[in-house]
Amino acid sequence: MKAKDLKVMICDDSMLARKNLAGVLKKCGVDNVIQVSDGQAAVDTYKAEKPDIVLLDVIMPVKDGITALKEIVEFDSNAVAVMVSSVGTQMHIREAVKTGARDFLQKPATLEQITSIVERVVREKSE
Repeated sequence: MKAKDLKVMICDDSMLARKNLAGVLKKCGVDNVIQVSDGQAAVDTYKAEKPDIVLLDVIMPVKDGITALKEIVEFDSNAVAVMVSSVGTQMHIREAVKTGARDFLQKPATLEQITSIVERVVREKSE
């Protein structure tokens, strides 16, 4: 498997944040990017599309990222979810990791951080 084979879902209520993350993913070689703007859409889209990686904001309308993460992990215990948020309090980080997030990145996520996650998932899926 290669980065171009991955399907990645970005969930953020900020269109600019989604656009920036999609641009970073493109630089990593990921072409198949799904974008949604709230936590409920993330859960529904995850169930329909089964993306390889989910990048979730914490604070969003309809359903926050931690709640969406819980529902995604209940549906698929092998989900690879990474929280990407400007609200990086210790409480949020602990809750996200306890819920099943693989990582917690502070916005704006760097090319190096996203590359590292993409490469790790490609390795895992190739084993």
